[in-house]
Amino acid sequence: MKEYKVLTQKDKWFSGKFDPEKLEQAINAYAAQGWRVAAASTATFPGILSGNREEMVVIMERDK
Repeated sequence: MKEYKVLTQKDKWFSGKFDPEKLEQAINAYAAQGWRVAAASTATFPGILSGNREEMVVIMERDK
């Protein structure tokens, strides 16, 4: 059985701002807990004031 976690730019690691170094720190911290990256992608969301915005999504998994 697997357990999944979704990591996005709104996660506590990023404080609302994407930073590749913080992403690396987050992935390494979760890896220490047995998580591994299963998939990564971007999602497009309609913006209210300035068109569409892209958001990173990382799916992590581990054995339960």
